[in-house]
Amino acid sequence: MASTLLLWQLSKIGRRPSNYPPGPPTLPLIGNLHLMPKKHAHLQFQKWAEEYGPIYSIMFGPRVAIVLSSDVAVKDLLDKRNSIYSGRPEMYMGQDIMSGGLRPLFMGNVPVWRMVRKLAHGILNVKISRTYVPYQDLEVKAMLMGFLDSPKDFLNHIRRYTTSLTTQMAFGYRTAASDDEDLLSMFENFDELSQIATNKAGAILDLYPIARSLPDFLLPIRKAGKEYHKREMKLFMKHFLNARKQLKSGNAKPCCAIDLLNAQKELGFSDELACYMGGSLLQAGSETTAIILVGFFEAMLVYPEVAKEAQAEIDRVCGDRMPDLNDVPDMPYIRACMKESMRWMPATALGVPHAVTQDDSYMGYHIPKDSAVFLNVWAIQNDPQRHPDPRKYDPSRWAGDHQNSAQSAVTGDPTKRDHYVFGAGRRLCQGMHIADRSLFLAMSRTLWAFDLKRPIDEKTGREIIPDVDDIQDGLFISPAPFKANIVPRSESRAAAVRKEWEMENRPGGPQMERL
Repeated sequence: MASTLLLWQLSKIGRRPSNYPPGPPTLPLIGNLHLMPKKHAHLQFQKWAEEYGPIYSIMFGPRVAIVLSSDVAVKDLLDKRNSIYSGRPEMYMGQDIMSGGLRPLFMGNVPVWRMVRKLAHGILNVKISRTYVPYQDLEVKAMLMGFLDSPKDFLNHIRRYTTSLTTQMAFGYRTAASDDEDLLSMFENFDELSQIATNKAGAILDLYPIARSLPDFLLPIRKAGKEYHKREMKLFMKHFLNARKQLKSGNAKPCCAIDLLNAQKELGFSDELACYMGGSLLQAGSETTAIILVGFFEAMLVYPEVAKEAQAEIDRVCGDRMPDLNDVPDMPYIRACMKESMRWMPATALGVPHAVTQDDSYMGYHIPKDSAVFLNVWAIQNDPQRHPDPRKYDPSRWAGDHQNSAQSAVTGDPTKRDHYVFGAGRRLCQGMHIADRSLFLAMSRTLWAFDLKRPIDEKTGREIIPDVDDIQDGLFISPAPFKANIVPRSESRAAAVRKEWEMENRPGGPQMERL
């Protein structure tokens, strides 16, 4: 009798109850695990959305994931019911092992996360974000100089730009060179986080807790995760302690670490949590913005007519002077390029899953407590009903849309929301204002100073066009590396770029004052 009951209970694992949202056929014990692709998961999630509709479910062994694939479903659940949809599913490898339970991105809706969220709002709000504009101005000019001096390394210059900007905002120091040791360590760490956190062996530990009782020598992935955490903590703590040293010396520059140090005196949180708050801002902010910019460069090569129209607007507004943030209202086409870049190549194709903290129902379906809830960004932003011919990069689809990312994210009409790169609900990224400014300055100034041209194949003599379907996987998706010829539009524009950089670096100049 007992064995029969056990077999009956085991047979239920992996099955989809009839009142759950629909989804692909399951197998006993494993559910849909066998259907999960090794790469390009965003495309498979899109196919399932086309087959099963705006809300469907995937059975991960004993657990269920609910996938939201329409703007209306996201609005109804993640936004309107945010009080119960702002949790996180348990992430044993990603949070407990690789982050020591300290990474805010992976925290559940617990008191510590709510404190972190409140602090983040205080240090990333619209008013505070304006104090970082000088950093953005400086780092874009440094990126342009990189394009002049070593144009073939443009991908590294983009990543250095976004990383140096976030190191200044997070910890108060510049990353001046693309071969900076700490910069390379951060990239290596993030790549390893992506690989381990999305590894199937790690998924087994997440889904089947009994496997965690095995010793480390039988779980090499857990051992690797622990080593990763030690390296990452060492890097983050180094920068945090340096900020404390600057604060004590009276030489501190405005940055999040200084704000955290001041808040720490009142709230008493640990150095370990504080350094992970700053470090998480550093990773997420730099990677997301860099990927969107790389996608923009790729789009300019594939759709040169867009670059020409954008340059015409820039020349009409700015003439021979370099664009600045005062030009934002007068450049609707550049703003449209920003929106289209975030729609066309979203770094967060599936986002980090939310979790529902109590039983719920939607569209007649049961959504059980602790379900993981995916925001299917790629499917929504590539829905042909929402965006005709979605894989075409077409800024004109945003004509008349004057909302910035923050305004669009909270619009009452979900069909008017432009993109979901920054998430939804209480997990909405609070650095949107900063990202919008960084993208505007980088896009407008690059096209003001340079032409982005396709390279020529030496054997065939034909232009090389990037393959827009060649996308790299990980926690974030990104275009595979591609080549481009970045050429100054004129000698006078090249000279202007050098002059702007020289003014930054002159004795007593803006950069010298910041150092």
